[in-house]
Amino acid sequence: MRDFDHELETRLTRYAAIDSQSDMDSPAQPSTAIQHAMLDLMVQELQEIGAADVTKTPYGTVLATIPGNRPGPTIGFLAHVDTAPQFNATGVKPRVIRGYNGGAITFPDAPDLTLTPEDFPYLATKIGEDIVTASGLTLLGADDKAGIAIVMTAARHLIENPDLPRPTIRIAFTPDEEIGRGVDKRLPADLGVDFAYTFDGGDAGEIVYETFSADFAVVTITGVSIHPGEATGKLVNAIHLASRIVETLPQATMTPETTSLREGFIHAVDMKGSADQMVLRLILRDFERDGLAAKGDLVRQVCAAIAATEPRAKIDVQITPQYRNMRYWLEDDMTPVDLARDALRDLGHEPIEAVIRGGTDGSRLTEMGVPCPNLFTGMQNVHGPLEFVSVQDMALATRLMMQIAARATGTKPT
Repeated sequence: MRDFDHELETRLTRYAAIDSQSDMDSPAQPSTAIQHAMLDLMVQELQEIGAADVTKTPYGTVLATIPGNRPGPTIGFLAHVDTAPQFNATGVKPRVIRGYNGGAITFPDAPDLTLTPEDFPYLATKIGEDIVTASGLTLLGADDKAGIAIVMTAARHLIENPDLPRPTIRIAFTPDEEIGRGVDKRLPADLGVDFAYTFDGGDAGEIVYETFSADFAVVTITGVSIHPGEATGKLVNAIHLASRIVETLPQATMTPETTSLREGFIHAVDMKGSADQMVLRLILRDFERDGLAAKGDLVRQVCAAIAATEPRAKIDVQITPQYRNMRYWLEDDMTPVDLARDALRDLGHEPIEAVIRGGTDGSRLTEMGVPCPNLFTGMQNVHGPLEFVSVQDMALATRLMMQIAARATGTKPT
């Protein structure tokens, strides 16, 4: 399993150093110009390893083909180039802790920050492995540059070994996954696969076919602006109303920090504006459609109640769908899930059945007719300075991609 370690480490540390954050506020596609640095690098590297049909689409997805050498379904493997906008990703300095000794990991640029196995038990299972982190001031970006490194390493190996059994494989690197805009409506047709997999998961062994369903709420509060010296009986402060909405929404329950497992939540992610107008953004999450709808209704009810206390204000609520639980479609045909399970068992690992308290590009692809479960990369503590990934977890995922390809042709392990 260490055959790919050096390549994976080299790729991940190179990719992670490239700033490629997405931006929810931008209407562009991709949302940020800096994502093109990763996208263009993917085009270059895919061409260098000899992939066929390498292209960057007008909507910013890089596509390529690994020609098959045996009959079988056409399979897609995907990862996303953008990193999360929730934490600093500028100036990432990846570092490798080889042969992790089981103790606390400190960070050179943040002396008070520590990563410990006591706080993060998964780390305790990685003793002796090579751990990649950032320097303490940024996220690492293993979400999802670990996935990119895995797909690129497996692709390079398959192309350099033309006798390894595989059907036709399609590769896709998408932008803007972190802001829910990674799957353009043209992608299913352009990808052209029977089914696909995202490498965008966590613990080694996880094969995920159930995610949150997700909506995005934008609440616009418009008050009445006037000079504060003349405001008596006239001013309606939008900041106060926005604060009351946040305060009225559930605090002790139904928030990310108070829920777990299959419990959904309402999460206020952003509030901007002035006394004249405030814009509050919330993400709504639940594993079931009715639970998601109930959370949207609750937001509307709270906003209506606050609006009723101040008829001079205007409070507008817009809720838009983001993605839906992939289980709704995959449970009707578990072929790609079963294939991944069998391939992982071929490698001597029992699959871990897990649900994602989040979503992937596969959530949208599955809803759009391309079954697309999610596979592990090993990444942990994503979207923050304590993010880390084991190179050996990535190596297992690399072998899994190749074993899925072999099994899809009917080739059994020797």
